[in-house]
Formats: sequence, C-alpha cells, structure tokens
Amino acid sequence: MSSASNQNTTSLGSKPNFTCAFIAFTRRGCDLATSIATGLKERGDYAGASVSVHGPERFAGACGIEPYQSLGAWTAEQFEAADALVYVSATGIAVRAIAPYVRDKFHDPAVVSVDEAGHFVVPLLSGHVGGANELARTVAEVCGGQAVVSTATDVNELFAVDEWAARRGYAIVERVVAKEISARLLSGETVGFSSDFELGWDPPAGVIAVGRASGGSPEATMQGERPDVGFAVSLDDACQPFTRTLHLVPRVVTVGVGCRKDADPAVLEQAVGDALAKAGISPLAVGLLSSIDVKKDEAAILQLAAKHGWATRFYTADELNAVPGEFAASDFVRRTVGVDNVCERAALAQGGRLLLGKQAGNGTTVAIALLEGGSRR
Repeated sequence: MSSASNQNTTSLGSKPNFTCAFIAFTRRGCDLATSIATGLKERGDYAGASVSVHGPERFAGACGIEPYQSLGAWTAEQFEAADALVYVSATGIAVRAIAPYVRDKFHDPAVVSVDEAGHFVVPLLSGHVGGANELARTVAEVCGGQAVVSTATDVNELFAVDEWAARRGYAIVERVVAKEISARLLSGETVGFSSDFELGWDPPAGVIAVGRASGGSPEATMQGERPDVGFAVSLDDACQPFTRTLHLVPRVVTVGVGCRKDADPAVLEQAVGDALAKAGISPLAVGLLSSIDVKKDEAAILQLAAKHGWATRFYTADELNAVPGEFAASDFVRRTVGVDNVCERAALAQGGRLLLGKQAGNGTTVAIALLEGGSRR
C-alpha cells in the first residue's frame, strides 16, 4: 500500500477557473469592454479566464456582444454567477446597481468600474478577498489607465493577508483575525507566519516567520518574542502556532470513496469526517471527491459533495487500474466493479501522494491524497 510522506506535493498558488462579466451602456463603452475582455484573457493569472461582454441590444451585432434587457436583472444574475463584474460606466451607476445585493467581502464577487475612456479603474467591492484590487490593476494595464485603489494596506504599501490568501486560492477561516492582522500591520506592529508547505515566498515587512516557516523544526522559535497574532498555512485548521491564529487552508486534498449501493448519506459523511479527522485535515482542504463511474449517481456521494461544495469526479475501472502504486487489494471489489481498490486509486487518479490509506467500515471505504505541484514539509 502507498503511504503518506513528509515530502508530499501540492499546488498552492493556482487561481480557480475565473469568470468575469462586463457590462457597458454606450457604443464607446462596449468597444472598450470588448477590448479589455480580450486583453484580460492574455494576462498572467487571468489567462484562459471565461469572460462575457454585455451591452444594449442596438450595439450587440456591431460590437459582437451579448444584449441585456435590464441592468437590475443582469446585476442580480451575475452577482451570483460570476467571480467578477466590470462596469464600463460612471462609478455611480455601478454603485446603485450592486447596492441591493451586497453582503460582505467574504461572499461578494469582485466589482470594478472603469470610465468609458479607460482613464480610471476603481475597485468597488471585495478588493482583497474577491480580488477586485488585483483585477483593477490588471484592467488598468490592459487599457492604459490608472487603478484607483483605496484600501488602507494598499495605500500604506503594507501586506494584505486576505488578498494574498485569496490570490493563492486558500480558504480563509477566521475573518476577525484577518482584520486584526491588518490592524496590527497598519499600527506598525509585527505578526507571525507559519506554514506546513514550501511556498517559495519571502515574508514582507512586519511578517515574521516562525517554526516550520523559518526553515527550522516545528519547535523552532525566532530570536526575541514570538508574535501573539499570526497566520498559518496548513491543512489543519486546528493548529495553533500563535495565541490568535488565522488559518489559511489550501484546497489541495482529494478524498477517494467507495460505498455500497444506496448507502446511507449520514454513514458516508461520518466515514469521510472520521478519516479527515484522523489525518488532521480540515474539510476546507478538500477540493475533490472521487470514486468509480458506477457510483456517479450515488446519492450519498453527491449529497456529501454538494453539502461541502466539493467537486466530484468519477473514473472508469480501466482508468483506476492504470493508476500506479501498491494498494490494499480486494478480490471481492475486483469481481464486483473490475478494479481491486476504488478509494485509494480514486484518491490518486489526479496524481499526488497518499496521506491516509484505505479506511473501511459500515459499507464504506475512504482514502485521502494530496495533489501535486508544491512541497509539503
């Protein structure tokens, strides 16, 4: 059987599939929106982004854009569906349009406005977590304008932990502590940083690496007093390297499962929860729930994935048989579905290393793997 390793690998800096919806109201604005949308897809982290441009029906054909019927209806739809909204218009139009839908920066999409001459690009909502500040800077590069960023950490050229985490795709657990870290940095104080992963990152001014983040043992301490507030990059959202810890969880774990037909959803959820707890892994670290294709309609699997917002993937027996490694084989499973082990092979089908081997009980099997792409200590 494959086993967990202290040199597991994972991808820690990738941006999820990004969707950005543009809207404009004049012919000039529609032309600019189309130009920016095209340029955005060729820039850095936005390469390959899914973009759409919308405008008045009378310009749709000439500008090659999608018509919208109502600004309110368009905003409501895109606020739920898109990662970012870009209004090529006066800022006031965008503010009034989004006002009924604003919740908080951890749930709202990025919202940016750019005047139809492309002179100024203003991030209006979710500057850090949603990525509006980063998007505004990129849009400004594309159109030759100026990004007008007003968040305190940016104005003072300080590290913004929530923006840094969002850019890397980490789950941000404690919102209050994220605000406290920013407040500490703004007041000239220091905060701590710890990581279970090799990030290839030099902490900026005001951020002091301790423990594993500093290259030492987990017990290593820095010279002087350890900060009482800090952030930790870890699969374990219960670790406590600081008195007050902001946990940033990379979504880089695959859970492979097998189960009886018509399995009880509660039983499977308990089995997966127990396996994650045994491995010291937060459910927030899970990006994918996988199994064999004969289970693609299994309610227990689909309900579990939907509850936690996990993606699902199902593999054929041939695909699972092709996964390299040594596994906890079962002749019964081989006779039943054509492969000797479902959970471990499904967990490793996208690559990586096994963190927890087959856990069996109550008609379920669970295995946990870490994806490739970086180095975990």
